[in-house]
Amino acid sequence: MTSLDARSPLIPRLMLPLALFTAAPSQAGGLYLYETGTDDLGLATAGMAARAQDPSVQLMNPAGLSHLEGRQLTVGGQLLYGDAPYDLDDPAQSDVDTVIGWFPAASFYYSQQLDERWSVGFATYGNFGLGLDYGDWAGKQQIKEATLLALTMQPSLAYRIDEHWSLGAALGVNYGLFALTRDTNNGENKEDDSDWALNGKLGVLYEFNQGTRIGLGYTSEVKYHFNIDRDIPLPSLPGESARLSVTGLVNSPQQLMLSAYHQLTHDWAIMGNLGWQDWSKYNSNEVTLPGRVITDKGMYKDTYHLALGVQHTLTPQWTLNGGIAYDSSAYEDQQNTSLTVPSGAAVRLGTGARYAFNPQDSLGVAFEYLHMDGSSVDLGGLSGHYPDPNFYFFAVNYHRRF
Repeated sequence: MTSLDARSPLIPRLMLPLALFTAAPSQAGGLYLYETGTDDLGLATAGMAARAQDPSVQLMNPAGLSHLEGRQLTVGGQLLYGDAPYDLDDPAQSDVDTVIGWFPAASFYYSQQLDERWSVGFATYGNFGLGLDYGDWAGKQQIKEATLLALTMQPSLAYRIDEHWSLGAALGVNYGLFALTRDTNNGENKEDDSDWALNGKLGVLYEFNQGTRIGLGYTSEVKYHFNIDRDIPLPSLPGESARLSVTGLVNSPQQLMLSAYHQLTHDWAIMGNLGWQDWSKYNSNEVTLPGRVITDKGMYKDTYHLALGVQHTLTPQWTLNGGIAYDSSAYEDQQNTSLTVPSGAAVRLGTGARYAFNPQDSLGVAFEYLHMDGSSVDLGGLSGHYPDPNFYFFAVNYHRRF
């Protein structure tokens, strides 16, 4: 029996009223959510740790705040549609149309320059979590819905050493809510628990000249601890159950992101990313079955990220963005994956535009298409596969200089 894995990101949803507007959707597979409703979406994330054109740079590299003048605000809204059906191998069982569907999200980023050296920022966003809805399917006694709601509130600080070097640090105050719903002989059962967790970000930015810079951002692990009953009934063994360990299953791993930005001409710029995420750390999850223990060691591996983007200033008012990105799969074998993590290698294609009403106010729109490799799940009578999930991101954001 394979564990019901809830550690990889699918859809961070909400913390309650505030998170209804600030938690953001994500896809699975050892991939953090890079899309939070900003221009990074239209660039397929390229240059996000070095571009430093608005306060959203603190999502990946707080050192970028040192390159923002005065006070600035970016507010983003986003809509995701996840097309991720689950097809069961047993033709007698009905397939699940999609386990994700539509989901709205939003984010908030603020920066303030204190003097020539110091800058501060604050951000609220969701870029990790899980939300699955299998509905009334054959495995509803094992899992009907599983949701990890994750929200981050992040104060940031940046210091500009000289005309070349900047350093930054941020503290992530993370709120998580985990819920598991399944059917029992006494009706539908839902359990949930919440927890707070801290993590940190460190960043460095080096500017060769006004149009060329590189940035490196490090994000530490987030560890949640939820008290949820993990006894899973086994219909084939009346009176017996499996024991699902969730210790470490709902944690996000440490990661590194190296980005570069280069202004080719007055109206063209190129940018790129190279990233790494430490998913192999979570390769010791255990599920206890009657009389034996199964360990998923070797199922997961570290993931790597590549991105390339271009930016074109068409007129003083219009700026156009475009990008492509690739993330490797977190699975060692796509034929041996977890039911609750429909994931694989992913390709992103992004495009977007920004219109400046005046030097202070601008409005951006963006679209991104994400295609993910299919995966197979071995769960006995519930075995099946996710045939090439697709995700569609729509975003709008407003930027204000004070």
